[in-house]
Amino acid sequence: MSAETLYATPVNDYPLTVDVERAEPVGAERAALEARIRELLQAQDAVLVAHYYVDDALQQLAESSGGHVSDSLDMARFGNEHPASTLIVAGVRFMGETAKILNPEKRVLMPELEATCSLDLGCPIDSFAAFCDLHPDRTVVVYANTSAAVKARADWLVTSSCAVDIVAHLRDQGQKILWAPDKHLGAYIRQQTGADMLLWDGACIVHEEFKGDELAALRREHPRARVLVHPESPASVVAQADVVGSTSRMVKAVQELDADEFIVATDRGIFHKMRQLAPGKRLIEAPTAGKSATCKSCAHCPWMSMNSLNGLLRALETGVGEIHVDPAIGARARLPIDRMLEFTRRQNVQSAGDA
Repeated sequence: MSAETLYATPVNDYPLTVDVERAEPVGAERAALEARIRELLQAQDAVLVAHYYVDDALQQLAESSGGHVSDSLDMARFGNEHPASTLIVAGVRFMGETAKILNPEKRVLMPELEATCSLDLGCPIDSFAAFCDLHPDRTVVVYANTSAAVKARADWLVTSSCAVDIVAHLRDQGQKILWAPDKHLGAYIRQQTGADMLLWDGACIVHEEFKGDELAALRREHPRARVLVHPESPASVVAQADVVGSTSRMVKAVQELDADEFIVATDRGIFHKMRQLAPGKRLIEAPTAGKSATCKSCAHCPWMSMNSLNGLLRALETGVGEIHVDPAIGARARLPIDRMLEFTRRQNVQSAGDA
Protein backbone atom coordinates (compact mmCIF):
# COMPACT_ATOMS: atom_id res chain seq x y z
CA MET A 1 0.00 0.00 0.00
CA SER A 2 1.41 3.40 -0.96
CA ALA A 3 1.81 6.36 1.38
CA GLU A 4 -0.92 8.07 -0.61
CA THR A 5 -3.50 5.60 0.63
CA LEU A 6 -2.39 5.02 4.22
CA TYR A 7 -4.61 6.92 6.62
CA ALA A 8 -5.51 6.73 10.25
CA THR A 9 -9.21 6.63 10.98
CA PRO A 10 -10.26 8.90 13.85
CA VAL A 11 -13.92 9.72 14.36
CA ASN A 12 -14.90 12.82 12.36
CA ASP A 13 -18.53 13.24 13.45
CA TYR A 14 -18.58 16.09 15.92
CA PRO A 15 -21.57 16.99 18.12
CA LEU A 16 -22.14 20.64 17.34
CA THR A 17 -24.03 21.49 20.51
CA VAL A 18 -23.05 25.16 20.33
CA ASP A 19 -24.81 28.39 19.53
CA VAL A 20 -23.72 29.07 15.98
CA GLU A 21 -24.83 32.71 16.13
CA ARG A 22 -24.98 34.60 19.41
CA ALA A 23 -26.67 37.97 19.52
CA GLU A 24 -24.30 40.72 20.62
CA PRO A 25 -25.46 43.96 22.26
CA VAL A 26 -25.86 47.01 20.04
CA GLY A 27 -25.95 50.75 20.43
CA ALA A 28 -25.59 52.21 23.91
CA GLU A 29 -25.56 48.76 25.52
CA ARG A 30 -22.59 47.69 23.42
CA ALA A 31 -20.75 50.95 24.07
CA ALA A 32 -21.18 50.52 27.82
CA LEU A 33 -20.05 46.89 27.65
CA GLU A 34 -16.94 47.79 25.67
CA ALA A 35 -16.13 50.65 28.06
CA ARG A 36 -16.28 48.25 31.01
CA ILE A 37 -14.06 45.74 29.18
CA ARG A 38 -11.47 48.45 28.46
CA GLU A 39 -11.42 49.39 32.14
CA LEU A 40 -10.82 45.79 33.14
CA LEU A 41 -8.14 45.27 30.49
CA GLN A 42 -6.24 48.22 31.86
CA ALA A 43 -6.80 47.32 35.52
CA GLN A 44 -5.62 43.72 35.01
CA ASP A 45 -2.65 44.56 32.78
CA ALA A 46 -4.33 42.54 30.02
CA VAL A 47 -4.30 42.67 26.23
CA LEU A 48 -6.83 41.18 23.80
CA VAL A 49 -5.68 39.18 20.78
CA ALA A 50 -8.32 37.97 18.33
CA HIS A 51 -8.39 35.66 15.34
CA TYR A 52 -9.61 36.79 11.92
CA TYR A 53 -12.57 34.42 12.21
CA VAL A 54 -14.21 35.76 15.39
CA ASP A 55 -17.03 38.30 15.51
CA ASP A 56 -16.35 41.78 14.10
CA ALA A 57 -17.00 43.35 17.51
CA LEU A 58 -14.14 41.43 19.09
CA GLN A 59 -11.77 42.23 16.23
CA GLN A 60 -12.61 45.93 16.48
CA LEU A 61 -12.18 45.96 20.25
CA ALA A 62 -8.84 44.17 20.05
CA GLU A 63 -7.38 46.72 17.67
CA SER A 64 -8.88 49.79 19.34
CA SER A 65 -7.69 48.73 22.80
CA GLY A 66 -4.06 48.15 21.83
CA GLY A 67 -4.40 44.46 21.07
CA HIS A 68 -4.00 42.53 17.84
CA VAL A 69 -5.98 40.68 15.15
CA SER A 70 -4.22 37.98 13.13
CA ASP A 71 -3.78 34.25 12.65
CA SER A 72 -3.24 31.96 15.63
CA LEU A 73 0.55 31.76 15.69
CA ASP A 74 1.00 35.50 15.31
CA MET A 75 -1.53 35.96 18.12
CA ALA A 76 0.76 33.93 20.38
CA ARG A 77 3.88 35.71 19.18
CA PHE A 78 2.26 39.10 19.78
CA GLY A 79 1.41 38.02 23.29
CA ASN A 80 4.97 36.85 23.82
CA GLU A 81 6.34 40.24 22.79
CA HIS A 82 3.71 42.36 24.55
CA PRO A 83 4.52 43.37 28.15
CA ALA A 84 1.01 42.60 29.43
CA SER A 85 0.88 39.95 32.17
CA THR A 86 -2.53 38.64 31.02
CA LEU A 87 -3.44 37.56 27.50
CA ILE A 88 -7.07 37.31 26.41
CA VAL A 89 -7.32 35.00 23.40
CA ALA A 90 -10.49 35.27 21.30
CA GLY A 91 -10.40 32.19 19.11
CA VAL A 92 -10.46 28.44 19.72
CA ARG A 93 -8.81 26.38 22.42
CA PHE A 94 -5.63 25.32 20.62
CA MET A 95 -4.87 29.01 20.08
CA GLY A 96 -5.09 29.67 23.81
CA GLU A 97 -2.87 26.65 24.45
CA THR A 98 -0.28 27.86 21.94
CA ALA A 99 -0.26 31.26 23.61
CA LYS A 100 0.30 29.58 26.98
CA ILE A 101 3.07 27.36 25.61
CA LEU A 102 4.96 30.39 24.31
CA ASN A 103 4.12 32.48 27.38
CA PRO A 104 4.07 30.06 30.34
CA GLU A 105 4.61 32.82 32.88
CA LYS A 106 1.52 34.76 31.76
CA ARG A 107 -2.14 34.24 32.58
CA VAL A 108 -4.08 33.26 29.45
CA LEU A 109 -7.88 33.63 29.40
CA MET A 110 -10.45 32.83 26.72
CA PRO A 111 -13.99 34.26 26.36
CA GLU A 112 -15.27 30.71 25.84
CA LEU A 113 -13.17 27.77 27.00
CA GLU A 114 -15.45 25.28 25.22
CA ALA A 115 -14.63 26.74 21.80
CA THR A 116 -12.59 24.03 20.13
CA CYS A 117 -11.68 22.87 16.60
CA SER A 118 -12.62 19.84 14.49
CA LEU A 119 -8.97 19.26 13.59
CA ASP A 120 -8.01 19.22 17.25
CA LEU A 121 -10.96 16.98 18.18
CA GLY A 122 -10.21 14.64 15.30
CA CYS A 123 -6.64 14.00 16.44
CA PRO A 124 -6.78 12.67 20.03
CA ILE A 125 -3.37 12.19 21.60
CA ASP A 126 -3.72 8.49 22.48
CA SER A 127 -4.70 7.45 18.96
CA PHE A 128 -2.16 9.79 17.41
CA ALA A 129 0.69 8.57 19.61
CA ALA A 130 -0.15 4.97 18.71
CA PHE A 131 -0.16 5.93 15.02
CA CYS A 132 3.27 7.54 15.41
CA ASP A 133 4.59 4.47 17.21
CA LEU A 134 3.62 2.32 14.22
CA HIS A 135 5.86 4.44 11.97
CA PRO A 136 9.03 5.24 13.94
CA ASP A 137 11.01 5.85 10.75
CA ARG A 138 8.97 8.96 9.91
CA THR A 139 9.48 12.55 10.99
CA VAL A 140 6.33 13.76 12.74
CA VAL A 141 5.07 17.09 11.39
CA VAL A 142 1.87 18.54 12.82
CA TYR A 143 -0.24 21.54 11.96
CA ALA A 144 -0.78 24.33 14.49
CA ASN A 145 -4.46 23.27 14.79
CA THR A 146 -3.68 20.58 17.36
CA SER A 147 -3.64 20.17 21.12
CA ALA A 148 -0.60 20.85 23.29
CA ALA A 149 -0.25 17.10 23.82
CA VAL A 150 -0.13 16.39 20.08
CA LYS A 151 2.40 19.18 19.58
CA ALA A 152 4.48 17.60 22.33
CA ARG A 153 4.56 14.32 20.34
CA ALA A 154 5.78 16.07 17.17
CA ASP A 155 9.20 16.80 15.72
CA TRP A 156 8.02 19.89 13.82
CA LEU A 157 5.11 22.28 13.99
CA VAL A 158 4.03 24.14 10.85
CA THR A 159 1.49 26.72 9.78
CA SER A 160 -0.16 26.82 6.38
CA SER A 161 2.22 29.48 5.10
CA CYS A 162 5.48 27.75 6.02
CA ALA A 163 4.43 24.09 5.72
CA VAL A 164 5.53 23.68 2.09
CA ASP A 165 8.98 25.16 2.79
CA ILE A 166 9.58 23.04 5.87
CA VAL A 167 8.38 19.79 4.31
CA ALA A 168 10.49 20.49 1.18
CA HIS A 169 13.48 21.00 3.46
CA LEU A 170 12.84 17.68 5.20
CA ARG A 171 12.32 15.93 1.85
CA ASP A 172 15.71 17.26 0.66
CA GLN A 173 17.24 15.66 3.74
CA GLY A 174 15.74 12.33 2.73
CA GLN A 175 13.17 12.26 5.51
CA LYS A 176 9.76 10.63 5.25
CA ILE A 177 6.89 12.49 6.86
CA LEU A 178 4.04 11.50 9.15
CA TRP A 179 1.56 14.37 8.84
CA ALA A 180 -1.42 15.40 10.97
CA PRO A 181 -4.18 16.30 11.19
CA ASP A 182 -5.64 17.91 8.02
CA LYS A 183 -5.66 15.49 5.09
CA HIS A 184 -6.48 18.20 2.53
CA LEU A 185 -3.61 20.43 3.59
CA GLY A 186 -1.37 17.37 3.75
CA ALA A 187 -2.32 16.35 0.21
CA TYR A 188 -1.65 19.88 -1.02
CA ILE A 189 1.79 19.94 0.62
CA ARG A 190 2.60 16.52 -0.85
CA GLN A 191 1.55 17.71 -4.31
CA GLN A 192 3.71 20.82 -4.00
CA THR A 193 6.81 19.09 -2.60
CA GLY A 194 6.73 15.50 -3.83
CA ALA A 195 7.52 14.39 -0.28
CA ASP A 196 6.74 10.90 1.00
CA MET A 197 3.89 11.76 3.39
CA LEU A 198 1.66 9.51 5.46
CA LEU A 199 -1.54 11.43 6.20
CA TRP A 200 -3.78 11.41 9.24
CA ASP A 201 -7.46 11.46 8.27
CA GLY A 202 -8.69 14.77 9.68
CA ALA A 203 -10.49 17.74 8.17
CA CYS A 204 -11.81 21.19 9.04
CA ILE A 205 -15.61 21.20 9.03
CA VAL A 206 -15.60 24.69 7.49
CA HIS A 207 -13.17 24.18 4.62
CA GLU A 208 -14.26 20.64 3.78
CA GLU A 209 -17.73 21.96 2.95
CA PHE A 210 -16.58 24.05 -0.02
CA LYS A 211 -17.81 22.44 -3.24
CA GLY A 212 -15.76 22.20 -6.44
CA ASP A 213 -18.74 21.90 -8.79
CA GLU A 214 -20.60 24.78 -7.22
CA LEU A 215 -17.44 26.91 -7.19
CA ALA A 216 -17.03 26.32 -10.92
CA ALA A 217 -20.62 27.45 -11.47
CA LEU A 218 -20.07 30.56 -9.36
CA ARG A 219 -16.92 31.40 -11.32
CA ARG A 220 -18.96 31.31 -14.53
CA GLU A 221 -21.30 33.89 -12.99
CA HIS A 222 -18.31 36.06 -11.98
CA PRO A 223 -15.68 35.49 -14.69
CA ARG A 224 -13.49 38.40 -13.57
CA ALA A 225 -13.36 37.39 -9.93
CA ARG A 226 -10.14 36.08 -8.45
CA VAL A 227 -10.48 32.94 -6.34
CA LEU A 228 -8.74 32.78 -2.95
CA VAL A 229 -8.59 29.36 -1.30
CA HIS A 230 -7.23 28.12 2.01
CA PRO A 231 -5.33 24.83 1.48
CA GLU A 232 -7.48 23.05 4.07
CA SER A 233 -10.09 22.91 1.29
CA PRO A 234 -10.70 19.86 -0.95
CA ALA A 235 -8.47 19.41 -4.00
CA SER A 236 -11.35 20.21 -6.40
CA VAL A 237 -11.57 23.67 -4.80
CA VAL A 238 -7.82 24.27 -4.50
CA ALA A 239 -7.40 23.45 -8.20
CA GLN A 240 -9.54 26.45 -9.16
CA ALA A 241 -7.67 29.00 -7.04
CA ASP A 242 -5.77 32.03 -8.23
CA VAL A 243 -4.17 32.19 -4.78
CA VAL A 244 -3.80 29.28 -2.36
CA GLY A 245 -2.63 30.39 1.04
CA SER A 246 -3.02 31.10 4.71
CA THR A 247 -5.42 33.60 6.19
CA SER A 248 -2.71 36.26 6.19
CA ARG A 249 -1.85 35.50 2.57
CA MET A 250 -5.49 35.82 1.53
CA VAL A 251 -5.88 39.16 3.29
CA LYS A 252 -2.76 40.40 1.52
CA ALA A 253 -4.04 39.16 -1.85
CA VAL A 254 -7.25 41.19 -1.59
CA GLN A 255 -5.15 44.28 -0.99
CA GLU A 256 -2.58 43.69 -3.71
CA LEU A 257 -4.24 41.92 -6.65
CA ASP A 258 -5.60 44.02 -9.50
CA ALA A 259 -9.19 42.80 -9.27
CA ASP A 260 -12.49 44.19 -8.02
CA GLU A 261 -14.13 40.88 -7.08
CA PHE A 262 -12.90 37.96 -5.01
CA ILE A 263 -14.45 34.59 -4.31
CA VAL A 264 -13.12 33.56 -0.91
CA ALA A 265 -12.96 29.96 0.29
CA THR A 266 -12.37 30.27 3.99
CA ASP A 267 -14.33 31.26 7.09
CA ARG A 268 -16.38 34.35 6.36
CA GLY A 269 -15.17 35.98 9.57
CA ILE A 270 -12.13 37.07 7.57
CA PHE A 271 -14.30 39.43 5.51
CA HIS A 272 -14.14 42.04 8.29
CA LYS A 273 -10.37 42.47 7.94
CA MET A 274 -10.52 42.28 4.14
CA ARG A 275 -13.17 45.02 3.97
CA GLN A 276 -11.19 47.09 6.44
CA LEU A 277 -8.02 46.94 4.33
CA ALA A 278 -9.61 46.87 0.86
CA PRO A 279 -12.95 48.69 1.19
CA GLY A 280 -13.57 48.99 -2.56
CA LYS A 281 -13.42 45.26 -3.26
CA ARG A 282 -16.44 42.96 -3.59
CA LEU A 283 -16.13 39.75 -1.56
CA ILE A 284 -18.17 36.65 -2.38
CA GLU A 285 -18.38 33.54 -0.21
CA ALA A 286 -17.31 30.36 -1.94
CA PRO A 287 -20.28 27.95 -2.01
CA THR A 288 -20.84 25.38 0.70
CA ALA A 289 -24.31 24.62 -0.64
CA GLY A 290 -25.56 22.77 -3.71
CA LYS A 291 -26.63 19.29 -4.68
CA SER A 292 -23.62 17.72 -2.94
CA ALA A 293 -23.89 19.75 0.28
CA THR A 294 -23.88 18.29 3.77
CA CYS A 295 -23.26 21.67 5.35
CA LYS A 296 -22.55 21.83 9.08
CA SER A 297 -20.75 25.16 9.01
CA CYS A 298 -21.83 27.18 5.97
CA ALA A 299 -18.47 28.97 5.83
CA HIS A 300 -18.36 29.88 9.51
CA CYS A 301 -16.84 27.90 12.36
CA PRO A 302 -19.47 27.23 15.04
CA TRP A 303 -16.79 27.25 17.74
CA MET A 304 -15.32 30.57 16.64
CA SER A 305 -18.83 32.00 16.87
CA MET A 306 -18.96 31.09 20.58
CA ASN A 307 -16.63 34.02 21.34
CA SER A 308 -18.57 37.11 22.44
CA LEU A 309 -18.22 40.44 24.20
CA ASN A 310 -20.30 39.07 27.08
CA GLY A 311 -17.99 36.09 27.37
CA LEU A 312 -14.98 38.37 27.34
CA LEU A 313 -16.46 40.48 30.14
CA ARG A 314 -17.24 37.34 32.17
CA ALA A 315 -13.66 36.10 31.80
CA LEU A 316 -12.24 39.42 32.99
CA GLU A 317 -14.66 39.75 35.90
CA THR A 318 -14.44 36.18 37.21
CA GLY A 319 -11.27 34.62 35.78
CA VAL A 320 -13.29 31.83 34.22
CA GLY A 321 -11.84 30.47 31.00
CA GLU A 322 -8.20 30.34 32.08
CA ILE A 323 -5.96 28.11 29.98
CA HIS A 324 -3.70 25.65 31.81
CA VAL A 325 -1.04 23.51 30.11
CA ASP A 326 0.90 20.91 32.05
CA PRO A 327 4.43 22.39 32.36
CA ALA A 328 6.12 19.20 31.15
CA ILE A 329 3.84 18.98 28.09
CA GLY A 330 4.25 22.70 27.45
CA ALA A 331 8.04 22.48 27.55
CA ARG A 332 8.03 19.54 25.13
CA ALA A 333 5.45 21.19 22.85
CA ARG A 334 7.57 24.31 22.63
CA LEU A 335 10.42 22.42 20.95
CA PRO A 336 8.71 21.89 17.56
CA ILE A 337 7.34 25.46 17.71
CA ASP A 338 10.80 26.91 18.32
CA ARG A 339 12.22 24.67 15.58
CA MET A 340 9.72 26.16 13.12
CA LEU A 341 10.41 29.72 14.25
CA GLU A 342 14.15 29.24 13.87
CA PHE A 343 13.74 27.70 10.41
CA THR A 344 11.54 30.52 9.18
CA ARG A 345 13.91 33.10 10.64
CA ARG A 346 16.84 31.55 8.78
CA GLN A 347 14.91 31.09 5.55
CA ASN A 348 13.17 34.47 5.81
CA VAL A 349 9.84 32.69 5.35
CA GLN A 350 6.66 34.21 6.77
CA SER A 351 5.55 31.74 9.42
CA ALA A 352 2.21 33.28 10.43
CA GLY A 353 -0.97 31.91 8.93
CA ASP A 354 -2.39 28.62 10.18
CA ALA A 355 -6.12 28.85 10.09
